[in-house]
Amino acid sequence: MDTLVLVPLREIAGRPGGPNLRGVIIIDGLDECEAEQYHDTTSTGTRAKLTRTSSQDQLEILRVLQAAASDPSFPFRIIIASRPERVFREFFDPEKEPTSFAHKLDLHEDYNANADITLFLEAQFNQIRRRYQLSLSWPPPGAIQTLVGNASGQFVYAATVIRFLDMGHREPPKALLEAILKVQVTKKPTSNPLEQLDALYTHILESSPDPPLSVRWIRSIHSIHDGNHINAQLLVAFNINLLLQTDPESSEVEHLLGNLHSLVRIPPPSNQAATRYDFYHKSLFDYLGDPHRCGNLHVEWSDVRVFIWNAFVRACAREFLSASIFVLQDKSKSDAMIQGGCENQSSSPQSFLEFLIRLPTLRNMASSSAHSEVLPTPASADWWASLATAEVNRSGCLWAMFKEVHRFVSAALNLFQPFH
Repeated sequence: MDTLVLVPLREIAGRPGGPNLRGVIIIDGLDECEAEQYHDTTSTGTRAKLTRTSSQDQLEILRVLQAAASDPSFPFRIIIASRPERVFREFFDPEKEPTSFAHKLDLHEDYNANADITLFLEAQFNQIRRRYQLSLSWPPPGAIQTLVGNASGQFVYAATVIRFLDMGHREPPKALLEAILKVQVTKKPTSNPLEQLDALYTHILESSPDPPLSVRWIRSIHSIHDGNHINAQLLVAFNINLLLQTDPESSEVEHLLGNLHSLVRIPPPSNQAATRYDFYHKSLFDYLGDPHRCGNLHVEWSDVRVFIWNAFVRACAREFLSASIFVLQDKSKSDAMIQGGCENQSSSPQSFLEFLIRLPTLRNMASSSAHSEVLPTPASADWWASLATAEVNRSGCLWAMFKEVHRFVSAALNLFQPFH
């Protein structure tokens, strides 16, 4: 920060007639910043353990921003938006920081969220009414007030309701709104301030033809995206679909997630080869991760891992059956393959094969936790070896090929040995 930012700003500030810099830096969702984790598969013991947490990274960011804001040459104001997690509460606590450098605005206490939510809902309902040519009497009297009360100051509730009414659902908005207004929260005593949001999430997820399977898809997509060890360009919806669908020719994704557009940003079919799935709000995974909140829709993380590994093994076997495996018959063919490489004969796009071969390297799919209900076959191993050989650096280096095979193939297949 000092060398790259503050020193140049000090030099500019010291020049006569220098530019009069002004501006605001806005950082939204700092609580969602997570520590970058790297798994060293060659290390054991304490060195192999993760040494940083997300809160430590967030605290470091806050201290860097504090140092910048406290420097007289720094011309920018900084606005940080975050959930009130412990690291932020303690950092901005005026009792611990008597000469506080920041002003805190608590949106739960100092901000009339209901007024803004009401304004938002009125504007959105007007748009929906015009788009679908609904009666001027829609929504019915009291509907907006009910939704504002249900939101309890949480804007995500109102935004989810509007997406549910307006994004690709098979039923008309009028019927969908009636269903939302009839949603009942649990009658058990609870201190959960998000019970209305939870009830809405439950209602939307249960509109899927197979809610438990839909939840497995959603959590698997989120887990794969969060893995950190796969090139972002490989994490497109097309590759995810090929992996998770039991039949690559089916439209399983539309069948399962077609009613869930208010929760998942699903790319149109024409753009799925270049666009990722996305999720509108982190609160969905807070809900799905808590069995007390999502009830029968809860899926254990161990079951999600098994679901992904099953898909991985199934894809390996499927790719082998559709491939024409290059068979080494003599030394001349072996030398030619090592020096010039061999073209992949799979029917799937190359990007999917690259995505598949890197899947076992996901940080949250470590080999120590791997388990599949479907064991890989020898044919799968042959296919993996063929693919790894074809994709190796074409420098003719046999050692590079050996490392490539062992890095991906052994990690992908040998980890299942304990379950034979």
